[in-house]
Amino acid sequence: MPHREQHYTDRIGWLRAAVLGANDGIVSVSSLIVGVAAAETSRGSILLAGVAGLVAGAMSMAAGEYVSVSSQADSERADFEREKNELATQPESELKELTNIYINRGLDEDLARTVATQLTAHDAIGAHLRDELGLSAVHAARPIQAALASAAAFAIGAAAPLLPIVFAPATWIIPVVSGLSLMLLFLLGSISAYAGGSSIKLAAFRVVFWGAIAMLLTAGIGSLFNVSV
Repeated sequence: MPHREQHYTDRIGWLRAAVLGANDGIVSVSSLIVGVAAAETSRGSILLAGVAGLVAGAMSMAAGEYVSVSSQADSERADFEREKNELATQPESELKELTNIYINRGLDEDLARTVATQLTAHDAIGAHLRDELGLSAVHAARPIQAALASAAAFAIGAAAPLLPIVFAPATWIIPVVSGLSLMLLFLLGSISAYAGGSSIKLAAFRVVFWGAIAMLLTAGIGSLFNVSV
């Protein structure tokens, strides 16, 4: 039975969008809530601002991811068509180009040409996309997947800071929202680092630090001007 390896890069398509969406949901909505609460606004107004931030943010994340990843997909399709045309019109030139790539990677000329010839016979366009342009199925742009993952993650992340508005005493909204959000950011950073195989401490510190800065700034603005931000 063939051995199937699981690599961290297999998750890169949805992991980046999901982590970005959840992080942005927690940071932006909690900061919005803290800023509005610091302006001494009513509980209803704080909740309305938070819900509006959740809906608008989720749609914005979905649209932004879809547009940006679609642009990447367009570029990949253009490269595919160009390589396909070059292989059809300049096969020897393309074979030489592929051979030189393998020579530069450490193969001797004869072996490099043999490898290039066999890979060209097997899957010419795949060999050029992978070895010349660095494109592969793992890193292929998937706009819909990125948009859905980002929007869903944003909504989930943004929903958490809304709960204290409903259940916590009015005077405790700011500390409870801030504390809960920082804990969630720490958890998110740790999980994303574990899923991606990177340093948990560093990832957790990054998201907590920038989340705290965002909430401090919006709270300061709300307190200073006594207006909703």
